[in-house]
Amino acid sequence: MKTKLLITLFLAVGLLSACAEFDPHPMDMNLSVQNAKTKADHEALAQHYEEAAKEMQLKVEEHKKILSEYEREPWLIGKQQATGFGVHCRRLIDVYQKAAEENLEMAKMHRQL
Repeated sequence: MKTKLLITLFLAVGLLSACAEFDPHPMDMNLSVQNAKTKADHEALAQHYEEAAKEMQLKVEEHKKILSEYEREPWLIGKQQATGFGVHCRRLIDVYQKAAEENLEMAKMHRQL
């Protein structure tokens, strides 16, 4: 019983840390984009968007790993709970994947400018 509680607690902490607020753009992007005038400014923005895309892709991989753990051993936390966590992970995978794609698109546009 203690082992099951410990595993559940471990998974819950992992889920909470994985879902913590994540701000890929710590700078004021509106101001940065509006003030971008030179090629160097646009290159810096492109680099920023590429780095944000890499971070988003890392989140995708992290949630895919968590999802595979839920699917591989659902009995550790209960099938119903594992299903709920699985839906949550799939949604986060989609969100982070789309965010990565959007950041790469923004990087491409700034490189063209």
